[in-house]
Amino acid sequence: MSTQQAHPGRLATAAVRALSPYVPGKPISELEREYGIGDVIKLASNENPYGPSPAALAAMHAALAEVWLYPDGGAHEFKRALARHLGVPENTLTLGNGSNELLLLLAEAFLREQDAAVCSQYGFAIYQIVIRATGARCIEASALDAHTGMPYGHDLAAMAAAITPDTRLVFIANPNNPTGTWVDSTALRAFIAAVPAHALVVLDEAYLEYAALSGVGDGLGWREEFPQLVLVRTFSKAFGLAGARVGYAISHPEVADALNRIRPAFNVSNIAQAGAAAALSDLRHVRESARLVVAERERLASALRALAVPFAPSAANFLMVDVGPRAPQIYEQLLRGGVIVRPLGGYGLPRHLRISVGLPEQNDRLVRVLGELLRSA
Repeated sequence: MSTQQAHPGRLATAAVRALSPYVPGKPISELEREYGIGDVIKLASNENPYGPSPAALAAMHAALAEVWLYPDGGAHEFKRALARHLGVPENTLTLGNGSNELLLLLAEAFLREQDAAVCSQYGFAIYQIVIRATGARCIEASALDAHTGMPYGHDLAAMAAAITPDTRLVFIANPNNPTGTWVDSTALRAFIAAVPAHALVVLDEAYLEYAALSGVGDGLGWREEFPQLVLVRTFSKAFGLAGARVGYAISHPEVADALNRIRPAFNVSNIAQAGAAAALSDLRHVRESARLVVAERERLASALRALAVPFAPSAANFLMVDVGPRAPQIYEQLLRGGVIVRPLGGYGLPRHLRISVGLPEQNDRLVRVLGELLRSA
């Protein structure tokens, strides 16, 4: 038997073999199997605890009747509704199986091995994965200092300085995951205006609906001014459709055309298309659930202050907390107490946990269990 036959994984590209896979938040079922416990709450993946609109659920249920048919590959009805909602032409839109797929498509369409892409230290982990999977060079700009007003947030000056002549993509999350921090609109607009024409700026606005309630602006109004701007958004967060997997990008028509050339033909199911379209018809539900989550975020922040637990400012639906050097042990003890949060050691933040905002009773339980652990330590 040849070496290649014995080790078929070696046939993968060197860039792919060198990757560390993305590790999502632990599922409830997995924790129940591992520890033999019930009554588990998950505050790890930034889902909307209030769920999707009833209209979205009804539309998805109705779509099951045609689940034996392939979905509309062009998603014409949903695209029309989305374009109307955004006030943009349909030819500026690209749909994805969640916004993660759009990040992957951007890397595949615009990066070659001789190219580079810029992201921020403590930025969303998927950026580095999709960049490195192409064989391109990933340039990680230093984040802001822990003692600034936006600890661990994007340092736009450092990111601007990191752009090289071979840079083709620049990734910015606003607000950023996992820190929750954000960038001022005036500074962000000036940054985009200064990026050379040979690079696209990918502005990830996954937490847009929460950020708007915190006074953070979005980039939609800059679309025509900056042809190299690509906005990436999702129905997974405030719209409550994380399990359906629907994301979208808004870009110059030529960029959208490039993305749609490599987009899988049936990447968004008919069930997901129906649910997302119906969700757009019930924005009242989205806005109200976002309002409730932001109010709970502030209540959770007050409870953490009472426990003397530091946390970064957040315009999203989560808080990044500093629980000290025992963070891995505290994470494990929270699991044993039936509370799933997100450890951030993989982000280079070994003292920190990311806590998604849940329902009031879930947040109260988190505070109670965490308080007991801190006091016992």
